[in-house]
Amino acid sequence: MYTYMNFQTRIAQTKPSTLHNQEEKCPFCDRETIFKEGVVISQDGPFLLIENKFQTLEHAYQMVLVETMTCKDDLSTYDKPHLHALFDFAMRNWMSLEASGQYRSVIFFKNHGIHSGGSIYHAHMQLVGLADVDYRKHLHPEQWAGIVIDQAPGVEFNISTRPRGGFTEFNIVLSDRNALHKMAEYVQIAVHFLLNHMNRRYQSYNIFFYEYEGDIIAKIVLRAPGSPYLMGYSIIQVPNNLDETVRRVQSLYFSDAK
Repeated sequence: MYTYMNFQTRIAQTKPSTLHNQEEKCPFCDRETIFKEGVVISQDGPFLLIENKFQTLEHAYQMVLVETMTCKDDLSTYDKPHLHALFDFAMRNWMSLEASGQYRSVIFFKNHGIHSGGSIYHAHMQLVGLADVDYRKHLHPEQWAGIVIDQAPGVEFNISTRPRGGFTEFNIVLSDRNALHKMAEYVQIAVHFLLNHMNRRYQSYNIFFYEYEGDIIAKIVLRAPGSPYLMGYSIIQVPNNLDETVRRVQSLYFSDAK
């Protein structure tokens, strides 16, 4: 049922945390040092894919995708050219790592906020090459099925009726890679809704990306203190107001929604 990986606690204890200490210097704003250290794997304009200096997982290679030059912006506020270019860069590097044959699988995700498992405020994503683990063996199609909020050729935006972790999860299912930019816009809408309308108290979310049977899926998850039902008993709670949430998103972001 579960996959276990060893976590290097001593390395983790040395990591900076600008989420918890705003006086701490942001390592991703200091590009001069990043380039001096020789950890840049790929670059395109403001986007960097760099080696994670804190390799906390055994049998894995951890990388960070830096999304912006400074700490000012986040995914919910990017203009469309920046948003589209970010997803182009991220997808290109993710697929290249998957095709390299170096890893059993490559996981791709984003943390935002103190409840997300992140430590750095500066907008970034993470790519992790797993030597021995194929994350796909834990995936099931029902996990990204749901009530449709909006759709366009090659991509669907829905709210999950069978969430992986419980409560509110949005899914964007990309079946045509040419619709990647539309997928990016749907992801941004989901993130903006979570931060500004769904639950302003916690201001935390994760985005998990999956490749499954030819589709690319993005799952956007509202993060808050963990449910004891899930942690203790693997019982997943599903809200009884999903239809209401769908109508709220449609009224806010899709004015022509019926």
